[in-house]
Amino acid sequence: MADGPLYIQWANYYLKLIEKGSIKTGERMPSIRTLVKQHNISVTTALQVYRHLEDLGWLQTKNRSGYFLQTPPEQIMNLIEEPDIGVPDPAQYIGIHNRVSEFIAKTNQHPVKVNLSGAHAAPSLYLAQEMKINGSKALRDQPDLLVKPPSFIGNPHFRKILARRAISSGLAINADEILITQGGTQALNLALKAVTQPGDTVAIESPTFYGLLQILESLDLRAVEIPTNTNTGISLEAFELASQVYKIKAVVVMPNLQNPLGSIMPEVNKRKLAFFCQEQGIAIIEDDTFGSLMDNETPINALKAWDHSGNVIYCASLTKTLAPGLRIGWMSAGRWHARVQMLRFTQTRSNEEWPQVIAAEVMGASKYNRHLQALRKKIKNQKNRIKLAVATYFPLGTRLASSDGGMTLWIELPEKISADMILEIALQEGILFAPGSLFSNSNRFNHCLRINCGYPYTDEIDNALKQLGSIIKTAMK
Repeated sequence: MADGPLYIQWANYYLKLIEKGSIKTGERMPSIRTLVKQHNISVTTALQVYRHLEDLGWLQTKNRSGYFLQTPPEQIMNLIEEPDIGVPDPAQYIGIHNRVSEFIAKTNQHPVKVNLSGAHAAPSLYLAQEMKINGSKALRDQPDLLVKPPSFIGNPHFRKILARRAISSGLAINADEILITQGGTQALNLALKAVTQPGDTVAIESPTFYGLLQILESLDLRAVEIPTNTNTGISLEAFELASQVYKIKAVVVMPNLQNPLGSIMPEVNKRKLAFFCQEQGIAIIEDDTFGSLMDNETPINALKAWDHSGNVIYCASLTKTLAPGLRIGWMSAGRWHARVQMLRFTQTRSNEEWPQVIAAEVMGASKYNRHLQALRKKIKNQKNRIKLAVATYFPLGTRLASSDGGMTLWIELPEKISADMILEIALQEGILFAPGSLFSNSNRFNHCLRINCGYPYTDEIDNALKQLGSIIKTAMK
C-alpha cells in the first residue's frame, strides 16, 4: 500500500474497488466490524475510512442500516459553463430595491415550511453554550460593562485576537489597523463611502450578493457588472477592458468563496488584480465573509496579502462562522483608515463592547479552531447531500457551480426556466429559495437559484427538494 495515514490507505483501496465496479451504487458497504476483522485495523481507523469516503461524497449513512455507496453529484451532473468574456454591460444605476421588496412581499404572503434562501448555518452548529458562559463571565468580571460607554475604536483584546487570526490569511496587520463594525454589510457600506462619491462607477462581480447591490443603489452609485467564473472568480480580462471604457473608482470582489458562485480566485489572479488596481488608481474592496469555510484545512491567502500600498480595504464578518446573532464584522481600511474611522463615528459612534468581549474569549481559545473544522465538515456533508438530491430530483440539463467550501449552492436550470416563476409555485407549497434575479441588475441569471446548505439534511429538506424538482419538470412540459 502507498504511504500516508492508515485510514487513507484503506480508503484508497476501496476507491479502487469502486472504480473497478466491484462495488455498485446503492450497495451496502461492509460493516465496521467486518473492516476491523478483515483488515486487522482498529474500530477508530475503520470509522475514519468510511468518514473519509463520506466526506468525498462516495458514501451515504442510513440510520441503523450502515453505509451505502453513492455516486458523488459531481460525477453525474454537468457543471456550469464559463461565462462569455465579451464586453461588460454598460455601467448603470442599480435598481435592485424593488426586486428585493417584491421578494420579501412574496415570502410574507405564504407560510414558509422549508427555508432554503439564506446563507447561514443552523443554530445547533454554533458555540451557543460557550458564548453563554463567556457572556456571563464577562459581566461578572466587568460589572459595569453594559453601563459604561464602549471604546470608540473597539475592544483592544478583541482586535488583537483578530489581528493574530488574520495571519493565517496572509495579512500582516496590527490591532490599531482594525475597525469593528456592525457585521460585514456595514463594513462594505463604509468602504464604498470612503472611496466614492454619488454618481461614481464601481465594478462588481456578476452575479453578486444582492446586499451589495442594495448598498450601491442606496449610495447612488453606478455599477458595471464583470463576468465571473464559477471556478476562478472575476474575469480579469473583462475587468481590464471595462477600466478602459469607464472611469472606475473601485472594484468590489469576494476572492475566496464568492457569493453566490463559491468561486476561488487563484493566487496569481489575486496578485495581478492587486497590482493592476494599484497602477490604475482603482480602490479594491475585498469581502471575505466566507473565507474561513474552505473545505481544505490549508489556509488560503486573502487578496490583501498582495497589497503593498494600502490600496485594498479588507472587510470581514463573523456572522457565518461565530454567531449570526452577534452581528460583528471588522475591516482594515489601508490608506483610508482615518476616513473610514470618521465615517463610522458619524454613523454609529461606537459598537457594543459586550459582544466583542464574548467573541474575543471564544475565538482566543483553542476550541474555536476545532469548531471551525467541525463546522466546515458538517456543511460540506450537508452540501453533498443537497447536491445528490438535486442530481436525483431535478431535470436533466440542470447544472451546478462546483465550489470547495461555503454554505450555499448555485444552480442553473435547463431551458432558461424562470426561477421567479418556480418560486411563485414553490411558495404555495411552503418552499423558499433565493432566485437568481436577486443577484444581478441584468436578467442574465433569471434561470438560476441559490440554495442554503447550512442546515442538517432532514427528510423535510429532502421532500422539499424532491417537490421543487417536480415543479421544475412540470414547468418544462
